[in-house]
Amino acid sequence: MGIELTALHWIYLLFIGFTILMMIFRRDITIICIAGVFLLGLTATGSIAASISGIFSSFMYAISELLSIILVISIITSMSRVLMATGINDLMISPFAKIIKTPTLAFWTIGIVMMIISWFFWPSPAVALMGAVLLPVALRVGLPALGAAMAMNLFGHGIALSGDFIIQAAPKLSGDAAGITASDVITASIPLIIIMGIVTTVTAFVLLKRDMKKGKLDSLKKFSAEEILKKNEESELPLPVKRIFAAIIPLLFVANIIMMFTLKLQGGEATALIGGTSVLILIFTSIAAHKQQALEKTTKFLIEGLQFGFRVFGPVIPIAAFFYLGGGGFEQMIGSPLPEGSEGIINDLGTALAAVVPITKSLGAFTIAAVGVITGLDGSGFSGLPLTGSIAALFGKAIGSGTASLTALGQITTIWIGGGTLIPWALIPAAAICNVDPFELARRNLVPVIIGLFVTTVAALFFI
Repeated sequence: MGIELTALHWIYLLFIGFTILMMIFRRDITIICIAGVFLLGLTATGSIAASISGIFSSFMYAISELLSIILVISIITSMSRVLMATGINDLMISPFAKIIKTPTLAFWTIGIVMMIISWFFWPSPAVALMGAVLLPVALRVGLPALGAAMAMNLFGHGIALSGDFIIQAAPKLSGDAAGITASDVITASIPLIIIMGIVTTVTAFVLLKRDMKKGKLDSLKKFSAEEILKKNEESELPLPVKRIFAAIIPLLFVANIIMMFTLKLQGGEATALIGGTSVLILIFTSIAAHKQQALEKTTKFLIEGLQFGFRVFGPVIPIAAFFYLGGGGFEQMIGSPLPEGSEGIINDLGTALAAVVPITKSLGAFTIAAVGVITGLDGSGFSGLPLTGSIAALFGKAIGSGTASLTALGQITTIWIGGGTLIPWALIPAAAICNVDPFELARRNLVPVIIGLFVTTVAALFFI
C-alpha cells in the first residue's frame, strides 16, 4: 500500500521530535529546522553545495507560500494604524462596544462570528475582518489579545474549516479518496464536529479565564470615554468627517462579504478583496486627514505595516521551510526527487503507521486520528485528506462499517492540526492580526485541542 521508509523519512521524523521537544521547553526551533533542511538535502543529493543551496531555496519556497498572508496582514496593519492615528477607529467600534461589555462576551462573539464568516469564505479573510472590526472592542473590555486570537483560531481554522459545510472542498477531497460522496462525509462529520468544537472551545475558555484571574495574561485596560474624546480632539481630522468614515468603512467590509457571496470568491480571492479594500481605505483616509502630506503619510503607514508583517513572519519562514519539505515542496527546495512511489514524506509516514496497526474499531479510529495528526504537520490542513480518506476506506471495509465516520474523523484531525490551531506557521494570520506570538498561541491551543481530539475519537467509536 505504501513505500519502504528511507533515511529521509527517519531524519524528518527525528527532527519533528526535536522541534516538538524544544517547543515544550519554550526554546526557539529555527536552528533545528535549518539543520533539518540541510541534513535532508545532504542525504537526498550527497552534495554539500546542493544542501547549502537547499537552505536558501527552502526559504524562497516558504516565502512564496506565505507571501499572500504576509501582505494582507501588513496591509490590514497599515490601515489600522491610520484609523487609530485619526481616531476613526474609536468611533467605528463604538456600536460594538455597547453590545460587548465583558471579556466572556467578547470571546464567544468573536468566535461565533468568525465561524459563520469562515463557513462562507474560509478563515483568512475572516481573520482580517475580525481584526479590523471586533478585535479593538475585545481588547477594550479586557479580553487579552491572546484570548481573541484563540477565539478566531479555534472557531475559524478549527470548527469552520474542519467541517467546510458550505464550500465543501475538504469533504470532497476526503470523500473522493474514500469512495463516498461529500454529503456522506458532511453528514457523518456533524456530530463529531459539534463534540470537537464544544469540548475544545469550552476547555480553552476555562483555561483562559483561570489564567486571567491569576494575572498570567496581559490585557489592555478599558479606555474611558474621556480618553477616546481626547484622542479625537488631538486628531487632524474633524469629528464630522470621522463619523462619516466610521460609518462608511464597516459598510465597505459588509459590501466585501456580499461580493464574496455573489461572485463566489473564496480563499485567496476573498483575501485579495479584503486586502485591496484596506489599501483604498488607507489612501482615502490619509488624503482626508493629511491633505498635502497625504503622499508621504500613506507611504509611512504602508512601511510600518510591512515592517510589522515581516517582523512577525521572519522567525517562521525557516520553520515553515522545514515542514514544507514533508509535503509537496521537496523537489522544488532540494532539487532532488523523493524515492519512486513516494507521495511525500509526511504521507509516507502516515501510510506506514496505518499499515502496521491491527484493524479493530478502536484501533482503526485511533490510527486514523494518528495519521491525521502526522499528515497535518505540513501545515496545509488539506494535503493529508486523500490519505486519511483512503485509509478510512480500507479500515471501513475491514471492519464492515463506519467508512463515512472514519473519513470524517480523519478530516477533522488533519485540519485541526494542520489547518491552523497547532502548527505555528499555519495559525499566523490570527496571531499576527492580534499581535501575539504564534508559538505562544500554539502552546495555548495544545491542551484544549488534544483533549478535544481524544474525546472526539472516542465518540467516533459509537458511530462506526
